[in-house]
Amino acid sequence: AIYINLGTLLPVYEQTVPATARACAATGKPWVLDPVGIGIGSLRTQLIEAVRENPPAILRGNASEIIAVAELWGLGNDASGDGPRGVDSTDSVDAAERAAVACARFTGGAVAVSGTTDLVTDGAQVARLSGGSPLMTCITGSGCSLGGVCAVYACVADPFVAALAATAAYNLA
Repeated sequence: AIYINLGTLLPVYEQTVPATARACAATGKPWVLDPVGIGIGSLRTQLIEAVRENPPAILRGNASEIIAVAELWGLGNDASGDGPRGVDSTDSVDAAERAAVACARFTGGAVAVSGTTDLVTDGAQVARLSGGSPLMTCITGSGCSLGGVCAVYACVADPFVAALAATAAYNLA
């Protein structure tokens, strides 16, 4: 699997991220997208728009990021979030449920929304997972690390099972 995290961007990503998404689609390789910082700068928006035609197997983000992706992809999810504040969420996981379901249905994969209680959906099933640690909100990169764990599980399981198992294991750790 391939994990694409938009947290730290380089200009070359303008070509490589869409090309990677196309290559994954052509070869059936699962990939995970973490839309870190969507709304910060035009390149992130451009990249997320560019991969719409070859969407990820798993979309993993905080509530505000998932709502923003659904809005950007025009999925008509009825959710209108406050938007991300940098890389932090200003929306609750519950507020992102419709957006997550819409994204999962669109991609045919899974969406994992991180928060106090995490949400994982394939568009038909919705699971909520508790656990984790309050310390996760005090550090940068805990959600990004979860994206990598999702990619590992995506190598051996369908997207929903992969996102669910990754989130459960990550919360336990």
